[in-house]
Amino acid sequence: MTAAGTASTGESKPPRHFDPARLNDQEQARLHKLALLREQGLDPYPARVERTHTIADARALEPGTDDDAPQIAVAGRIVLLRDLGRMSFAQLDDGTGTLQIMVRRNRVGADWYGEVWKACVDLGDFLSVRGNLVLTRTGELTVDAQACTVAGKALKPLPDKWHGLQDPEARYRRRYVDLLANPEVREVFRLRARTVRSIRNFLDDLGYLEVETPVLQPIYGGAAAQPFTTHHNQL
Repeated sequence: MTAAGTASTGESKPPRHFDPARLNDQEQARLHKLALLREQGLDPYPARVERTHTIADARALEPGTDDDAPQIAVAGRIVLLRDLGRMSFAQLDDGTGTLQIMVRRNRVGADWYGEVWKACVDLGDFLSVRGNLVLTRTGELTVDAQACTVAGKALKPLPDKWHGLQDPEARYRRRYVDLLANPEVREVFRLRARTVRSIRNFLDDLGYLEVETPVLQPIYGGAAAQPFTTHHNQL
């Protein structure tokens, strides 16, 4: 990432939102865990991760026992995390659904479990998990993890589980957080996308030509616009 600004001496200034002094305790802790991952030689943002099934596809499979269970690889964001000592449960969300994973110390290795899973993994992180698809004693469809890979370290904590993101201005300004925190909003956007796509396909089949014109713009911009300087008191 390039620097946000350049001083008169030509030296670049780091973006203000990356200044650790301006981050809260949770954000500083996540930055520290990011450094720990890199110190162990792990890439917290790999270019590729293993995935053989979406979570929706995985849920359509028949689970088995340790001997005949199908082996799959899924990837998603951790939206629920429970630590039970030598065993942990987490829930992954990949946009097609949610699926529980079970991470056991004796399966993934004591070193990885202690130095990566327990020391560096948080809610909101992206994970790739390979293992057998089984049913737990409570009947929950679960991936019994044999190998896990951190697919993306989240540096911002998720919105509060119970209160969510309710401020209207914050929801509109940070729509990506709104989509993460409020599943019903995500469904509205999915419905809108399907509706627009259906209308566009219908008109395309009739031979219509889609042309973007500034219907609601009385003053044309673009190449005719003149540059100007503005400012924002808060920034």
